[in-house]
Amino acid sequence: MSQDSDIDDGALPGSDKPGPKIQTGSQTLLRGLDVLDMVSEGPIPLPELAARLGLTRSTTHRLANALVDRRYLGFVPRLGYRLGPKLLELGFLAQRQADIVQVARPHIEALAALSEDTVHLGVMETDRALYLDKIPGRRRVEISSRVGDRQPLTSTGLGKALMLDHPAASWRDVFDTDRTNGAPPADFALWSERMAGYVARRLAFDLEENEDQIRCVAAPIRDATGQIVAAISVSSAAQYMDDARMTSLGDDVRATTEAISRDLGWNGNLPTPPRRGRP
Repeated sequence: MSQDSDIDDGALPGSDKPGPKIQTGSQTLLRGLDVLDMVSEGPIPLPELAARLGLTRSTTHRLANALVDRRYLGFVPRLGYRLGPKLLELGFLAQRQADIVQVARPHIEALAALSEDTVHLGVMETDRALYLDKIPGRRRVEISSRVGDRQPLTSTGLGKALMLDHPAASWRDVFDTDRTNGAPPADFALWSERMAGYVARRLAFDLEENEDQIRCVAAPIRDATGQIVAAISVSSAAQYMDDARMTSLGDDVRATTEAISRDLGWNGNLPTPPRRGRP
């Protein structure tokens, strides 16, 4: 019997008599969200929580304890369940991402108008680059990306820009993880040599590594602490992105990311450069 089949639906409030069994993962998820909604009003003991949810105490206990294990809830003796630290972390991240999109939007719109190419804004999400915003270019070039896409770090310009402060000793692990997760094949020695150059220039390129005939120029965005919190990239067809144009476009991309960074509180100081060279 699956774990989801333990969810009771239609049980009498406060009763241990189970109702009909619901064997769907979505039901489990919705019940968990209901628990969070109830606890958001303040600490609540198990009997009251079960009664308000219309679930048995045993089912409510299993749901709440699973959320405690994942730090979405905490438990205070004699008071009951309360919101946990994981929600604070997620709230902070959501607010920061929303702030970055709002702050960056006028800057990346101006860059898209200037370059006539597609501009992406993204952040690092675990071991991938997450696209938060996209301004389409004016050229007839199809860029197969969407807001919400998660792309490899080591084969995208935006991903490499997010990695510019990573120590060189960590590059191999990220590179291998990307290949395991389906990133296009690549030679690590050549990739790491190029990456060292990107670190020195504070600018990263995608040389058709992630998508055939698509090149991009990318640079990082920093917050008030000087840490990289996001990046932008300008992408276009290779016919519009020869080496000379990529080099000159880099100045505009860097100027844009520096303007966004200053709006986020960055004072122009950089953290200690990472150790360069091959790991």
